[in-house]
Amino acid sequence: MASDLPAVGQSPATLAHLRRARDLIDREYAQPLDVPTMARRALMSPAHFSREFRLAYGETPYAYLMTRRIERAMALLRAGSTVTDACTAVGATSLGSFSSTFTQLAGETPSAYRARSHDAAEAMPSCISRVLGRPTRFG
Repeated sequence: MASDLPAVGQSPATLAHLRRARDLIDREYAQPLDVPTMARRALMSPAHFSREFRLAYGETPYAYLMTRRIERAMALLRAGSTVTDACTAVGATSLGSFSSTFTQLAGETPSAYRARSHDAAEAMPSCISRVLGRPTRFG
């Protein structure tokens, strides 16, 4: 995950507006969200919002949304949900796109992830397993 530290040169007001949009994504990840909706929450134009978001968090708003969706899908798959149910529950509209994004971020297909044992993650405190198991585009 990208750092939560502010980017050099961004004002505290800009960062506060960006946090409002990021909080929207974190809360409403399963709802249809597009960049204009996120930008309105940040009180910015979509283009300006996208640039500022990437500068602050190291990834585009859409990439951040997809990472959150995959993170939640991973939890559902560990709990025994089917791949289709997890896809639908996190707001993905295409099983193929969901599977491709999941594989890119998690390093394995959703079916393979669901099938393997997750005993180690279940043995850790949840705050630790969430951090270590979080999908990331940054390797």
